[in-house]
Amino acid sequence: FCFCSLSYLPHSRSPFRVLCVTADDSLFSCAAASLADPAFVGTYGINYGRIADNIPSPDQVVTLLRSAKIRNVRIFDADHSVLTAFSGAGFKLVIGLPNGFLKDMSSNASNAMSWVKDNVQQFMPGICGVAIGNEVLGGSDVELYGALLGAAKNIHSALSQLGLSDAVQVSTAHSQNVFSNSYPPSSCVFRENVAQYMKPLLQFFWEAGSPFCLNAYPFLDYMNDPASIDINYALFQKTKGIFDPKTELHYDNMLDAQIDAAYAALEDAGFDKMEVIVTETGWASKGDGNEAAATPENARTYNFNLRKRLAKKKGTPRRPKNVVKAYVFATFNENLKPGPTSERNFGLFKPDGSIAYDVGYKGLKSSSADSIVLSLKGFPARGLLRSYQLVWTICALVLLLLLRQ
Repeated sequence: FCFCSLSYLPHSRSPFRVLCVTADDSLFSCAAASLADPAFVGTYGINYGRIADNIPSPDQVVTLLRSAKIRNVRIFDADHSVLTAFSGAGFKLVIGLPNGFLKDMSSNASNAMSWVKDNVQQFMPGICGVAIGNEVLGGSDVELYGALLGAAKNIHSALSQLGLSDAVQVSTAHSQNVFSNSYPPSSCVFRENVAQYMKPLLQFFWEAGSPFCLNAYPFLDYMNDPASIDINYALFQKTKGIFDPKTELHYDNMLDAQIDAAYAALEDAGFDKMEVIVTETGWASKGDGNEAAATPENARTYNFNLRKRLAKKKGTPRRPKNVVKAYVFATFNENLKPGPTSERNFGLFKPDGSIAYDVGYKGLKSSSADSIVLSLKGFPARGLLRSYQLVWTICALVLLLLLRQ
């Protein structure tokens, strides 16, 4: 069944809001999530990168992701055209503070406050997290190592002063370069050159209630050592897997092993209760001559099997009670990204919004459902009476359809 009502929110950027409740919990409310909502709903999310000149507009992306029923979305900056499109649309949006801002935010608390006011407060509710930099520790710019914690603290302090810290989670994503001895998973520890920065950072995030965010790519590990790694193990296909002699645990896919390696490193650092969330994972559909594994078939296999694995809502061998949550990389192929060809070919969707390969999603296309959503999104400007008529007409049509079944 579907129940719709109209509520008046005097302090909202859009004063009227449609609230929809559906019997299918895979669909989500047309209203923005309440401040009490968790930062990640379900187990599946997506990264929406925009280093391209040929992808759909943010409004079209909202329609596309809503059609795919993907609620959790990460972007890598705080572009206002994106924030405006997603505001009040029912997503759990994590925005990014780019690496180039870290030194300024770390050294100047007032600038952090201004940034939060401009990019978070005015677009609430809907933003559930701020990612402070990306893959800083273990990266090539060592000067940023020391600025990361200060920036995280100042952004979190600004959120607290504005009463938003319970609604907006502060985190940072790490690459696997922060680890040493990650095979077998139980032997993993943090690299010596990052440990001095990592431990105080982990302490801060633990106190703030934030998870350890990991960018985990079986694709990259396989590409680095194809002679030693079974590609079926990387693609969630049937395989003998690996056995960890220390823990006597068996792994039938590489992603689980990568996550448990992170848990082992956290335990070694004294943070055995911290949750790991995968903030990036994916497989390229095209590559250079030395990237033979980057094919549409392998990309489809990985992403299709990833969806199935996440849908099981189960943990890893080392943490069976910690349900695995992951953001796939990425929404689109980004034609302006530098680096090897694979970097520009991780998208689930083509630039025109059609599917790159079939993993169970539909591409951008006009439908009655999308028309209803777009009508609801724009209704405040059309007059209150017409808005009521639209809402009740929709509910009446749904009721009639149910009665005819």
